[in-house]
Amino acid sequence: MIDLEAHLRQRRAKGAKLFVPYVSGGLDAEWVDLLRAFADAGADAIEVGIPFSDPVMDGPTIQEASVRALERGTTPHSVVAELRGVADEIGVPLIVMTYYNIVFRAGHERFARELAAAGISGAIVPDLPLEEAGPWAEAADDAGIATVLLAAPTAPDLRLAHICQRARGFVYAVSLLGVTGERQSLASTAVGIAQRLKAVTDKPVIIGIGISTPEQAREACTVADGIVMASALMRLRLDGASVAEVAAAARRVREAIDG
Repeated sequence: MIDLEAHLRQRRAKGAKLFVPYVSGGLDAEWVDLLRAFADAGADAIEVGIPFSDPVMDGPTIQEASVRALERGTTPHSVVAELRGVADEIGVPLIVMTYYNIVFRAGHERFARELAAAGISGAIVPDLPLEEAGPWAEAADDAGIATVLLAAPTAPDLRLAHICQRARGFVYAVSLLGVTGERQSLASTAVGIAQRLKAVTDKPVIIGIGISTPEQAREACTVADGIVMASALMRLRLDGASVAEVAAAARRVREAIDG
């Protein structure tokens, strides 16, 4: 298992901005090939969505991807099983993103152990608030799984400090109020929440939600340590782009934030 926070800190120390593309687990027969392609395109970590029937944080694109995955018979177990050994193969840490219903149903300790056995480095559970995250986060800590916590632009400074203290791997700066999805421009709140987080933590701060173009990624990285890109890449795949074409789009993002 790759230590997520250590890996990202090492990349940051070398002067790199951090790029975390997203793949909907089980989306199609080639979804694991997308992970390999993203690694080749310069991803520093890769977020893998475990599909859920009621993805409350996600907008139309990721909802559509989740539905397609579920219609193929994808389950949490099948996603994790297909990820076994992939991180070691590609040399890039993997982070699963799912909802607490799945974690609770599996059991905290069992789910954390299953992730660890597959070589997965971290987990994002966006509908699990800080005040209720203790039992899962402790089980994750024991298994070596980094619990990545989200920080919203409406959170007061004291709450941001508490989120950063409990977060592992990196702090996920939520760029705007709303669900995931492509946007025409970077939200006005994106840079602000990154600045506030950088003021209270040395952990990597990565902006996600609504980062849709290489230009927006570069703008976000003027303050943040990096970005997550999800819907814009998955929209290409849903609309029929090949693995190579989606990887080429990811490579353009890598080049933009490197520039």
